[in-house]
Amino acid sequence: MENPEWFKDIHFWERYGPIMFDRKRWDEVPQVADGVTRLARLDQYGQGTEGPKVLDLCCGFGRIALELARREFSVTGVDITETYLKAGADDAAYEKLDVEFIMQDVRAFKRPNFFDLALNLYISFGYFADPKDDLLLARNAYDALKPGGSFIVETLGKEIAVRDFVEAEWFERAGYTVLTEYAPVDSWGGLRNRWILIKDKERIEKAFVQRLYSAAELRRLLFDAGFKAVELYGNWDEGPYDQYAEVLIAVGRK
Repeated sequence: MENPEWFKDIHFWERYGPIMFDRKRWDEVPQVADGVTRLARLDQYGQGTEGPKVLDLCCGFGRIALELARREFSVTGVDITETYLKAGADDAAYEKLDVEFIMQDVRAFKRPNFFDLALNLYISFGYFADPKDDLLLARNAYDALKPGGSFIVETLGKEIAVRDFVEAEWFERAGYTVLTEYAPVDSWGGLRNRWILIKDKERIEKAFVQRLYSAAELRRLLFDAGFKAVELYGNWDEGPYDQYAEVLIAVGRK
């Protein structure tokens, strides 16, 4: 049986990080940062003024946080993986970027009415065993925003998971042979993942379940969290969330 708090396994993130954050994920950073700033309506803030304040929830290495800081945003990244945060802080210090990295469970982080934008990106929504914790995360993001601020969630929509479902696949990455298996659980309420990494005589395995939201379900959750308007998109170019969608992006407006 999977550990319901599987995401707290630091060794998992340390070993699987190079697999999940491959070159493709780093190459897409400018496009994601462009999309984030457009969707948050922060792409035309006045030059010479104080940069927008951004909260990056589940920030990881600071993949997006560092890029936004390069654009003169003031960024706070929250995550539980110490090695990821240290890597991000080292990069920020080297580039002299304005990024604050905090090691804390995102369910507990609070800084009311402080940020112009809150983010939860790269399919890190739906990790918690209790769906009430997903709502708690959204409410915390709402509380952290100034009036008029935006909360952007990027996740794997249930519709896309069904459309593109494969039971298993394998590939080579970061020196490992990677075997994956997937299975829907709870009538597509979640997706069970089983990842196996093989390198020489080493074999690492991890299984976990991530909750899936349809576009309508995620929109309702954000409304329940207090957001007065919610927009849905299928890519970072603001395309519609339709049969061609690449990802589910929800934007809640406070």
